[in-house]
Amino acid sequence: MSATTQPRPGLLPVRGSALRIGLFAAWAVAAIVGLIGIGERILLGERLTAYSSYIPWGLWVAAYIFFIGLSAGAFLLSSLVYVFGVRQFERIGPLALFTAAVTLAMALLSILFDLGHMERFWEVFVRPQFRSMMAWMVWLYTAYFVLLIGELVFALRRRVVRLSPAQVQRDDRWLRILGTIGVPLAIAFHGGVGALFGTVVAREYWNTAIFPIIFLSGALLSGSALLTAIVVFLWPTRDQAWRELVRGLSRIVIGLILLELILEFAEFTIPAWYQIGSEAGLISFVLFGPYWYVFWVIYGLMGVVVPLILLTRGGIVAQGIGAALVAVTFFAVRLNLVIPGLITPELRGLERAYLDPIGGRLVYAYSPSFFEWQVTIGVVAFGLALFYLGYRFLPLIQNGDTIHEGSAR
Repeated sequence: MSATTQPRPGLLPVRGSALRIGLFAAWAVAAIVGLIGIGERILLGERLTAYSSYIPWGLWVAAYIFFIGLSAGAFLLSSLVYVFGVRQFERIGPLALFTAAVTLAMALLSILFDLGHMERFWEVFVRPQFRSMMAWMVWLYTAYFVLLIGELVFALRRRVVRLSPAQVQRDDRWLRILGTIGVPLAIAFHGGVGALFGTVVAREYWNTAIFPIIFLSGALLSGSALLTAIVVFLWPTRDQAWRELVRGLSRIVIGLILLELILEFAEFTIPAWYQIGSEAGLISFVLFGPYWYVFWVIYGLMGVVVPLILLTRGGIVAQGIGAALVAVTFFAVRLNLVIPGLITPELRGLERAYLDPIGGRLVYAYSPSFFEWQVTIGVVAFGLALFYLGYRFLPLIQNGDTIHEGSAR
């Protein structure tokens, strides 16, 4: 069957129009709520955020590193196909690349809304500060975006137009070249995000050399889990090859969960061993403070224990649910990384050094406002719409395709 006549995947493969209508209605509500928040952000700036003079970052930064981790993880999984030639996963190569592109767009939108002057984002290109870690992040993201688009073009065009075997081989060669460049690039930009936090010496909670490794392992875990859930619930066929694909992805997710647990254990237990310093107090805040349930219930129970049971003991659908739980609840890990690092004064007694006559702005306390959640919901609704359009109209999934189609023609 030629590339132009192969069947495309249909709409979301769910049975019953009632479920489809319900999903669309939920998305529409989220989109409306998000659009209202984004409109307020454009018109009113950051007045409605819960930031203070001492708390400059919050929910949107956590969302940014969460989405960028999803993107890096999905991209690195695609590299198993295009760089290392792992044939078991070659059918999901284009899907992984597109997922990486969508989540990258969501990450950049999240951090754009966090900028005090969004209209000045371009100045990092024309007035660069070469010692700024943030500037390097922007340049790496730009290179990563261009590389993603290039890989998507080479991966998808054989499914749109008929190519000769020589053209397919040439595209395969470019896919390997771009993928090979992309692996260290993805490691650099997401490990660099960890370095961005780790190099902030004044924040003891972040100032650790293990952060780049933690960011990379988290990216691999969340991105692989997201792609596993997509394959389980959106794959158009339910054949033996699909079951083997899900089984292989589930094993990867299980291994990465265990790796993440080891790194989390090291990160928490070493500074807390003697209970000295502000970092030990912040770890106690995460584990036993007012938001203890974020770590123990959302992450520990719903993001680790339940998924491990479902992934190891459950059927295909249960594995998909377990992977989806891992991907979604990993946002709690990012919240527990960003917010606790901001609630301790950089200098002892700084919280009492100045009394604000108006009150409410010079405080070391933060809880995301409804407005911040609105904007984040809007970003999620945008990402879902973008992914659906790509899933519906791009040949991301075709049964029986391989990365070496030219040899079969």
